[in-house]
Amino acid sequence: MLTVTNPADGSYVGEVPEMTVSEVRAAVDRTCDAFPAWSRKLAKERSELLRRWFELVREDKRMFAEIIVKENGKCLSDAMGEIEYGLGFIEWYAEEARRVYGDTIPTHASNAQVIVVKEPAGPTAAITPWNFPFMMITRKIATALAAGCTMIIKPSELTPLTAYKLLEYARKAGIPEGVFEMVTGNPKEIGDVFTTDSRIRKISFTGSTAVGKLLASACGKDLKKMTLELGGNAPFIVFDDASFDDAVAGLVAAKLRNSGQVCISPNRIYVQEGIHDRFVAAVTERVAKIRVDQGLQEESVVGPMINEAGLNKVAQLVEQSRNEGAKVVLGGKRHEKGGLFYEPTILTELNDDMQIAQSEIFGPVFPIYRFKTEEEVVKRANNTEYGLVAYAFTRDLGRAFRLSKGIESGMVILNTGAVGTASIPFGGIKHSGYGREGSYYGIEEYVEVKYVLMSGLDK
Repeated sequence: MLTVTNPADGSYVGEVPEMTVSEVRAAVDRTCDAFPAWSRKLAKERSELLRRWFELVREDKRMFAEIIVKENGKCLSDAMGEIEYGLGFIEWYAEEARRVYGDTIPTHASNAQVIVVKEPAGPTAAITPWNFPFMMITRKIATALAAGCTMIIKPSELTPLTAYKLLEYARKAGIPEGVFEMVTGNPKEIGDVFTTDSRIRKISFTGSTAVGKLLASACGKDLKKMTLELGGNAPFIVFDDASFDDAVAGLVAAKLRNSGQVCISPNRIYVQEGIHDRFVAAVTERVAKIRVDQGLQEESVVGPMINEAGLNKVAQLVEQSRNEGAKVVLGGKRHEKGGLFYEPTILTELNDDMQIAQSEIFGPVFPIYRFKTEEEVVKRANNTEYGLVAYAFTRDLGRAFRLSKGIESGMVILNTGAVGTASIPFGGIKHSGYGREGSYYGIEEYVEVKYVLMSGLDK
């Protein structure tokens, strides 16, 4: 069995099966065997089952949130926000299942009709991370099932309890065995089964760029479809003309979500020199008031890192930056609570040659850089192999449009720290991956386009 512990205090939370390769293959068999019947269901029938699942989970969302807090460590308000976000995907795709439309195309022959239909891609698989154990599951599984695909999921071994609870409620809603399957165990062994079984026609993965590249290489042998949402190095740009208070609030909320352990977390904070010092002071004052504590309480807090490796990475990046000349304005060390807690940290006097500028921090660290001109900061923002999301605050409409075009990123977010909901296409470019999740674009990742020519209609 795999034991799950609370990162806030190391206490026992629960356990899940550590499946053997043969057990994983049996689950894949069930996923593939269930596909023909599920794909033939009416869109209305799939929609109603997803809607029922949505309603059952919504009734017990507080219970789900508490499981997330215990196995992930994020604060309760963060967990409740994740539940609402994740429920949005089930609700959205329950409706979108009815709207997978095809086309008729003007014919090239007088006795023919050209029809384009969209069909389910086939049995699919997904591998999800620990930082959003509810939302990452619902975003993938709801889309696949709405499209008529079946799906087998491997959740993170660090946070599998939320996933299994979601599976339990899916069964209560009437979603059959095989249509939604779950496996836990050795990540490499499970990944090998997913990538080498030719019956699995698509894999969706959210995680590190390094692992994403390995999966993409393995999937290339069977030309499997893929959706990859990988690492990020998000710039957060604040211009002199920005709404100052909104920029401060947007940054702190975006940065400290899940204690900074988010792929879309602001990673390189660029502040124009005219407001730099005042901005640093305002962010410092705001962050200094936030408690660091375990998450099972009503007020928003900064929780622990997920494990020792995550804590060590953050501590080493901060220490290296300090040795390279960075100024520690706030924090800069492990918290006095001990365990996996790290102090919210603000760094200044940084430059783009430091390691922290090219690393995904994944912790409650605010590296703040100065810049002078728009041209300069766009160039610096694009100086990364990643391209998931970018944020910018400005009241200049022309500049806002220039930034939306000039910044190399799959998502450009202007004048807010919130990225969006189920209705938007989430995804990146460059080494941040490819494909989109959410919105009507997301379901296109799970269908194949078929061209049908009906000729001889004049007979």
